[in-house]
Amino acid sequence: MIVMPKRLPDEIASRVRALIKEQQLEAGMKLPAERQLAAQLGVSRNSLREALATLVNEGVLLSRRGGGTFVRWQHDDWSEQNIVQPLKTLLEHDPDYSFDILEARHAIEASTAWHAAMHATDADKEKLRVCYEATQSTDPDIASQADVRFHLAIAEASHNVVLLQTMRGFFDLLQSSVKQSRQRMYQVPPVFAQLTEQHQAVLDAILVGDAEAARKAMMAHLGFVHTTIKQFDEDQARQARITRLPGDPDPTRENNA
Repeated sequence: MIVMPKRLPDEIASRVRALIKEQQLEAGMKLPAERQLAAQLGVSRNSLREALATLVNEGVLLSRRGGGTFVRWQHDDWSEQNIVQPLKTLLEHDPDYSFDILEARHAIEASTAWHAAMHATDADKEKLRVCYEATQSTDPDIASQADVRFHLAIAEASHNVVLLQTMRGFFDLLQSSVKQSRQRMYQVPPVFAQLTEQHQAVLDAILVGDAEAARKAMMAHLGFVHTTIKQFDEDQARQARITRLPGDPDPTRENNA
């Protein structure tokens, strides 16, 4: 049996996978610029580009034109089949179910914050700091992705696999259902400032191990997010009604007047 040699782009793709693992790049984190990454791996940019395209097709990476290449979230079967799929079906029939998911987050994330304050390791706390700092990006898209990573990092710090898997399933759904609203929150300075303060309060409580303060800070934060997103949706619907042109008058009614 003749074993075909591995194609160079495939070898580079394997090295990129290893790089992601070695540097512990999380979902939503950006890879180095193409020129820098090619030099780091000692390969041509053309070969690297082909390898990245392969990883994008496999769902490992996400590419944004003019925005770079990002690590994409990977789901396991338990999360996808038992949490995401049934709720995804509901959302396809009625997008308003996204607010049910937001409400459910109150119960779930109050617990993850409480447990994170109780069980977070030094490594967990450092990761939380890094994720929090990333939410300060001036790019609304990057900041909103960092917001997701911050909340998932809290779930990871809880060291409760059921809470973590549930959170992963929720955020897979919320990425599509409220992505635009989440990005919009980071474009409104007063809202951005409040999000920053709320995240800081949650982070501080976890860092000092105050479980009750972490729970209360998370509840206050999620209440604000829920209200703000709902207000955005209502404003958008109102604007659509205002800009909708009225129909032409019925000429028969004018003639009969």
